[in-house]
Order: sequence, then C-alpha cells, then structure tokens
Amino acid sequence: MSQSVTIKSNKYGINLILDADMSFADLIKAVVEKFKASANFFKNAKLAISFEGRHLSDEEQQEIIAAIEENTTIEILCIVESGTEQEAIMKEQVEAFNEAVQKQCENVATVSVPEQFYRGTLRSGQVITSESSVTIIGDVNPGAKIIAQGNIVILGALKGNVHAGCTGDRSCFVFALDMQPIQIQIGDLIAKSPDEPQPKHRVRRKEKPAQEQAQIAIAKDGYIYIEPITKNILNSI
Repeated sequence: MSQSVTIKSNKYGINLILDADMSFADLIKAVVEKFKASANFFKNAKLAISFEGRHLSDEEQQEIIAAIEENTTIEILCIVESGTEQEAIMKEQVEAFNEAVQKQCENVATVSVPEQFYRGTLRSGQVITSESSVTIIGDVNPGAKIIAQGNIVILGALKGNVHAGCTGDRSCFVFALDMQPIQIQIGDLIAKSPDEPQPKHRVRRKEKPAQEQAQIAIAKDGYIYIEPITKNILNSI
C-alpha cells in the first residue's frame, strides 16, 4: 500500500505523488501509513505541499492535509498547485533565490562553515546562533531570535528578531515566506516594525488563497529595505 504514495522533496517542501486508481478512502490510509513511516525524518516540520498523480478536489486536498496533520506532528504551511501561475511564481522566486545564493558562494574566496538547518518552530525565548548562514524550515515566533554571521532564510513566518551579518557584514540578507518581524538587523543596521500590524505577505495558505509574494530584506544606502523577491532584487545582492 505504501507504494501507492510517494513523498519527494522539492524546492518548496514536499511533492506527494498519489496513485490514480486507488479509492480515495484507501488512499487516505496509504498517505497516513507513509507519513507515519517517515515520522522520524519530518518530526515537527512545517512544509509546503504539492500533489501529483491524480486530480484532487479542494475538499480532497483538505482531507489529505487533515489526515497528515492529525496523525503526525507535521504542519502544512501552504499548497503549491502544479501547472498554475502560483507555481510558476514560486519557481521563479526560489530559482532566483538559489541563483543569487550560488553566485554569492562562488564569490567567497575563503573556506566557509557549512550552512546550518533547523526544522521546526522557534518559540519565545529560543535563540539560534550560527557562524555561517542558517535556514529555518518553520516559523520564528515573537520572542525568538536568530543571530547569524551569514544569511538567514526562513521557510515560514518571521515574527521574531533576526540579525544577519552579525559581524558587521551589510551584504547579507534575510528571506522569509511571511515577513512580519519585530526587528531585523543586517550588519550594524537595525529596522523595527511599527506598533500597528503590518500587511501579511504569504504564499497561498491552505485556509484561503493569497496573492502576495515571499520577501527579502537587504541593506542598501544605509537603510534596510523589505521587498517582494524578484530576480532583479536578488541580482543586486
């Protein structure tokens, strides 16, 4: 039964390849079985998901997501729909992001410390420090903090404090799928959010569609700018 469901990693999170002929009731059981077998790998992961192999209605997608979340500690952040404009935008954003990171790595002459990865939600009071860049697969809640000598990438919501380029490097950046920080610091520059709530910028959540893009924070001309991520922005890093 487990062969009826295949989990593959992609640039956004995971791609769920489903049997086209199995009854939906049996398919749900197969999905639960597959994710339970992978529980140690995913643990408290927060992931984007896409579906392949069979057509699913919105209700069926929600039922699969509910089955995953009810039987594991995984939280599905959003649905990336195959063959849609949303997927094209996501691909462009992620590919542009990867190109910029690769270019930046190629320009570094010294041997760097391997990038650190953290899977799960950072809660109030938790602090992550890194001598290189750090990628968070999950949310950074208010009261949590990340301090890195390199870049900070958050594949989730940024609602806490971050300090990229903590040794004074203004060329570093902060990337987040949902940019709502309390404070961002890049090098010696600091930007704090105003008291009033800021508009949210998300990929489509499973609860409702959204049109906003992921965002990136960069230092420029003595200020920190937070902008939708595009190839033009990333090429300027």
